[in-house]
Parts: sequence; C-alpha cells; structure tokens
Amino acid sequence: MSEHPEQQYLQLLRYLIDSGDERIDRTGVGTRARFGHEMRFNLEDGFPLFTTKRVYWKTAFKEMLWMLSGGDNIRQLLEQNVRIWTDWPLKHYRKETNEDLSQEEFEARILGDDNFARQWGKLGPVYGKQWRRWSTADGGEIDQVQKVLDDLKSNPTSRRILWDGWNVAELDDMALPPCHKHYQFYVNQSEGKLCGAMVQRSADAFLGLAWNIANLALVTHLIAKQTGYQPGEIVWFGMDVHLYLNHIEQAKTQISREPYALPTLEVDPAVESLFDYTIDHLNVVNYRSHAAIAGDVAV
Repeated sequence: MSEHPEQQYLQLLRYLIDSGDERIDRTGVGTRARFGHEMRFNLEDGFPLFTTKRVYWKTAFKEMLWMLSGGDNIRQLLEQNVRIWTDWPLKHYRKETNEDLSQEEFEARILGDDNFARQWGKLGPVYGKQWRRWSTADGGEIDQVQKVLDDLKSNPTSRRILWDGWNVAELDDMALPPCHKHYQFYVNQSEGKLCGAMVQRSADAFLGLAWNIANLALVTHLIAKQTGYQPGEIVWFGMDVHLYLNHIEQAKTQISREPYALPTLEVDPAVESLFDYTIDHLNVVNYRSHAAIAGDVAV
C-alpha cells in the first residue's frame, strides 16, 4: 500500500520540530527552519486538502480567486467575509494615525466608506496586481495569467509558461512581498495532462502551507479545464520553510493524527473563463478532517 500523500507534509513538520535551524525572524517570534524542500501530489489521487486539521477551503479558494482577479484591496475580501489580509493595513493605519482602532471597527469602515477603503484598504502592488497588471517601463501593463492561458493553447511545449510576483522595483510598496512568488506550468503531451509548480520563498509550515498547496492544486485544476487538459501533478518548492516557535505544540498535535482519504474537487463545467469563477462554482466533495488547530499569525 502506498504512503498517504499527506505524510509528506507531516514528515516536514516533524523535521522542523526535531532538526530545524532555530532563528529569530523579522516578526520577533522565532522559527525553526529548513532551506529547500519539495513535495509532489498527483491530482488523480485526490485533491490535496490536508485532513489532519480542518482547512477552511472556501476561504483559501476565495483568496486565490481574488488574486486571479487582480485584486489589491482588502475590501474585495471583506465583502466575502475573508479577513486574512486585514492585519497588514490595520497595522499601517494604527502607525500612521496613532488611532487604536479595533479590527472590527476598521473592517466596518472599509466596508462602509468608499474613500476610507481606497486610502486604507489598499495593499499596494501585491500578488494580483503583479499577476494581471505587471507594469512595463513604457507605462503599459502585462497580464501574465492571460499569457499563460494563451501559451498553453498555442505553444504548450514552451518552457516559459509561467507568471511571477517578485517585482523588485515595487517590493517596498507592497504590504507583504509575495511568499508564493513563482508559478510555472508544464503539459505532459503523452497523457494530455497539465502539471503546475510553485516556488515559495517563505513558507509558514503550520499556518499557511496547507492553504498554499490547496490553492496550487485549485489553480492547476482551473487552468487545465480552461485549456483543454486533465489535471496532472503539482510540485511545491519551498525555500525558507519555517515553523514558528509558538506553533510547535500545535504541530506536535497535528503529526500525532492519522490522515483521512483525500477529497475530490468539483468545478462547474459551464464557466467559460478563468476569471469568471466564484466560490459558488467550486465544491470539495467527501472532505473528512480532524478538528481545527488554532495558531496566531506572526505579522
């Protein structure tokens, strides 16, 4: 019997707990880290939504769809009850105004005041802006995601079917430089399958990595459907892969659990454009998981 695909992730957590290089990071929390790690998931074996703790897949998928839309303001997320990006603009607001507004008050003002949202909800030129509107020297813009779709249809053996978010000239203007910075796609010609890979410069192994894997699988599924291929394999490459010191006990709990069978992903076949998908077009079937495990975000 082959090993459950999720064991790759649990083994990574165990390595970080037992052998990770302990360092103080920019947040001051401290981590145990490893430089360079790879995981592979065959999408025929199930959708890699991890089961040893509850992963809130709708929130994760909403974030990926927001990025694919070119979004760069938390208002677009808050309208969908997604609050995972609020910490950064709220921290900036408090620093600039010396007003100790609560998160609830801040989010309410973002949702209720157009001018406030424009000024304080902006995240800068983050993921979606780079993916869909990369600025050129002559004042133009490049839609990298659309180019991937076009290349998969017209030149599927190209080694340049990719998009990147690491725009050096605009890093200082971003609320957070991209962690999952590089996506690349490969067509297995003999099998008619689309494979997707992602390079992640910085990976929060306990809190964020399960989302990153699920979203890489999601975008590979969606692009495959829009370009006429079957989903194949995804490959995740982590560079600075770390476990925050205040997540060690939670990670120990997680690795003590046995994974359940992976679920499957259903995608509405009627959607004609990658950019028209909403959460209502997606469904994860037969997702059984252990209970959620809470952990604080290091900002």
